Amino acid sequence: MQGKRSELACSTLVYIAVKVSAVEVNTPEEIFVENGTDAKLPCTFTSVEVISSAASVSWSFQPEGAATRISFFYYFNGKPYPGKDIPFKDRITWAGDLNKKDASISISNMQFRDNGTYICDVKNPPDIVVKPGEIRVRVVEKDSLPAFPIAMVAGIVIGTVTGLSPLISIVVCLVIRKNNSKKRYSGDPDIDARLGM
Repeated sequence: MQGKRSELACSTLVYIAVKVSAVEVNTPEEIFVENGTDAKLPCTFTSVEVISSAASVSWSFQPEGAATRISFFYYFNGKPYPGKDIPFKDRITWAGDLNKKDASISISNMQFRDNGTYICDVKNPPDIVVKPGEIRVRVVEKDSLPAFPIAMVAGIVIGTVTGLSPLISIVVCLVIRKNNSKKRYSGDPDIDARLGM
């Protein structure tokens, strides 16, 4: 009898282990925001389960140089619950859509004190095992955002055009050569006479 109970317990544990799966949360590693502007903190997720009314999102903040996190936003059952405490009082808005697996938020009027790490945690029962996404936010002076994204885009465009130019030239040459070959061997009596055919 005891052996049967052990078997039943083991099979139940296996079933539970198979049933519970993990939510995968995706966020950018780092974003730069100009002081005094609004920032959208992107957070998306994947879950094998259908999004239910039990799904929830929580955001917390770890200030630069601090060891503890502050919970400041919670979303559950279709309703946002922004924290009323400083530092984000009256500055948080829900910018996501759980049906589209988007758990993003926006923070208005970003300040230098908002520098730090923002943690996005999503649960969609029974998918409750999750490694939260973390975004390092850097608030900078206006007009001093790093120029590397523009330079990177320009580099990619130039690289693509430069890389494609020889390929386009080769294709054009082959097409012209093929057309000339067709004309040359088209059976035209004048061309055949000139070529001594």
